[in-house]
Amino acid sequence: MTLGERQGDEKNDSKYCGVETEFNDDMPQLLSVNIHGGFDFVVAPLMDPAYRPSLLLSSNGGSGVLPFAGSDLVLSPSQWSRHVVGKISSWLDLDSEDEMLRRDSEITLKQEIAWASHLSLQACLLPAPKGVTCANYARCVNQILQNLSNMQLWLRIPLEKSDDDDDDGNRSPNSMQGEEHRDSWEMWNSFRTLGEHHSQLSVAFDVLSSLPSVNSLARWFGEPVRAAIINSNSFLTNARGYPCLSKRHQNLVTEIFNNSIQIVISGQQMQNLPTGTSGTNSHNSNNQSEGVEGMQRHPLRSYLDYIAYLYQKMDPLPEQERFELGYRDYLQSPLQPLMDNLEAQTYETFEKDTTKYIQYQRAVAKALLDRVPDENASTITTVLMVVGAGRGPLVRASLQAAEETGRKLRVYAVEKNPNAIVTLHSLLKIEGWEKTVTIVSSDMRCWDAPEKADILVSELLGSFGDNELSPECLDGAQRFLKEDGISIPSSYTSFFQPVTASKLYNDIKSHKDLVHFETAYVVKLHRVARLTSPQPVFTFNHPEDSTKKSNDRYKKLRFEIPTDTGSALVHGFAGYFDSVLYKDVHLGIEPSTATPNMFSWFPIFFPLRTPICVQPGIPLEVHIWRCCGTSKVWYEWGVTSPSSSPIHNCNGRSYWVGL
Repeated sequence: MTLGERQGDEKNDSKYCGVETEFNDDMPQLLSVNIHGGFDFVVAPLMDPAYRPSLLLSSNGGSGVLPFAGSDLVLSPSQWSRHVVGKISSWLDLDSEDEMLRRDSEITLKQEIAWASHLSLQACLLPAPKGVTCANYARCVNQILQNLSNMQLWLRIPLEKSDDDDDDGNRSPNSMQGEEHRDSWEMWNSFRTLGEHHSQLSVAFDVLSSLPSVNSLARWFGEPVRAAIINSNSFLTNARGYPCLSKRHQNLVTEIFNNSIQIVISGQQMQNLPTGTSGTNSHNSNNQSEGVEGMQRHPLRSYLDYIAYLYQKMDPLPEQERFELGYRDYLQSPLQPLMDNLEAQTYETFEKDTTKYIQYQRAVAKALLDRVPDENASTITTVLMVVGAGRGPLVRASLQAAEETGRKLRVYAVEKNPNAIVTLHSLLKIEGWEKTVTIVSSDMRCWDAPEKADILVSELLGSFGDNELSPECLDGAQRFLKEDGISIPSSYTSFFQPVTASKLYNDIKSHKDLVHFETAYVVKLHRVARLTSPQPVFTFNHPEDSTKKSNDRYKKLRFEIPTDTGSALVHGFAGYFDSVLYKDVHLGIEPSTATPNMFSWFPIFFPLRTPICVQPGIPLEVHIWRCCGTSKVWYEWGVTSPSSSPIHNCNGRSYWVGL
């Protein structure tokens, strides 16, 4: 039984909630009790916790049957796969100084995962590393992963950072033992680095009663977190005697849901529920709280009901987010707008972005009012050129602006794509634009205009502002703009931001070549952690005062990651842009100033071949170049602090935009 349905996000995996159980050699009974108790799956031990290979070997020469929780026949293959996550024995210590314990741990780990693989389980939960080092544990897991088919291994990590940012300054009794300062992320980072960032290794974090800072928590959402284990002792008790979570825990759970992470409830019932009730959590009257007739109510049901209540009270997914669901964390190569002609489907997607064209219409209207005083509105005709007219949305927006302001307009629609020209000619007749609009089938850089323009309108911006060669195109078109003419947009600036993006990194790594690590991708960022605020990179102004000025650019950036974040891994950089269309009318995707309800641009992602670990208080220094050749434009980028990376995409060897 799922937690509920969230409108627009029906495929979200986080609606499935599991429960952590103790060992039970009657697996059908264990599964039945918990499934009928309302949970969707169990995280259950597969091996008797008393088992030790060395004891078995000494007692019967190693010929005994391994004490698994029943044979593979006790459940159907679909039950094993859909409803059981294997819990690897918690006593394992693969880095113990006790050689017998270490050897027993290695053998048992391999035996249990082999059995789980035989059962076709989707995942196994690995116990948290015991000490400050985990090299042998990581080595053994990496060995296993080399031959594992599709099963995920969830490494259990307590969600803690023992620093000044603890809620109450007290260490949780469940926290990791050892040094006074402990950041469990560092243990995870060490483990996955030793394991070569394997895509089937992920995290199941333990949510403790005390939480680290907001910044410290945020970095985890760029990591491959698959599950969040919430112990019953992390819950509070409300005035009615039912379990609930603190406000900070509630906010964390909301982020868990938003990132499609599944919740697992563990522990024992801590609250004494009010007498004389059925045990139904008063928060959640819609959830099926009653057990199956004749079966005792599940002791953790009130916790499940509360989690379901939090899930069901989430706002429906906004329409724009629904539209973008299929694009989340999906790498797309940027457009080659000068080399390739866009397809009709691409045009149609862009044309549906009404917000963008409303902003353009506002900008043109303001420019017309500034250009032509009211007393001359009926006598002066403004010459407006749309360069890169596509299928006509900017032409329509400009004509609507003229009608709105009562100004006369003569429009030239310049477009190089012969297929779009067909559409423009059709629109000319359908819309009755024959006397107002002249269609020009030409590359704007080669066209000889019959007259100079008062206003030059274009939508040549890419996700990084200049990455679709707007500067080069508008430099070529500037010659037919009057000296006092207006360009819309008048300027645009690119932005850079370090991010943790484990999924994107692994997707690129799967290609096993250099080219993909030196390509900038357009991507709807979702499972990423934005580690600090974006910084401006390159700015272009139009019209440009000097037409001889080079469009080459270089910028050195220095990022300071908040100290309460703790250490973090930088997989690459998110790129954005912000554009001034005209005066106070702007358009952009830089997060702090992004134009709402606009979907024409997703951010761009510049990957790093080797992720960089940034420690608290140590700056991250990044260099980025925009390089122009005779036939192409490309970017190069690299890191020099806290450690140096190679310069990526030298001479545009892997990724470039053709002129």
